[in-house]
Amino acid sequence: QVQLVESGGGLVQAGGSLRLSCAASGGTFGAYAMGWFRQPPSNEREFVAGIAWSGRSSNYANSVRGRFTISRDDAKNTVYLQMNSLKPEDAAVYYCARDETTFRDGVSPDPNRYDVWGQGTQVTVSS
Repeated sequence: QVQLVESGGGLVQAGGSLRLSCAASGGTFGAYAMGWFRQPPSNEREFVAGIAWSGRSSNYANSVRGRFTISRDDAKNTVYLQMNSLKPEDAAVYYCARDETTFRDGVSPDPNRYDVWGQGTQVTVSS
């Protein structure tokens, strides 16, 4: 059974940085695209960033492009989200997720295309 465990969340001042990690156990990590999503209070879950199974392409929400960077280390079965220049509006519970399809061409921003989810990690940004 595949499990995803996020870590690295916390409290940071606006303008600061955090790096989230998502460690996968079970399954074949390298065959799947991985995504990061977030859910602010009283709001729907939204796509943040995703990286293809090959690591050669990535996709970002407009709100984070240029500030966040997604990467993966298949040797460690881990995907990362480096978040710089954080803003109060970035505060949310952040989830990593695994694509439902192996070797997908590209990265989907649709959360319905992801079938394994972590438990989430809280990111709080103070102004």
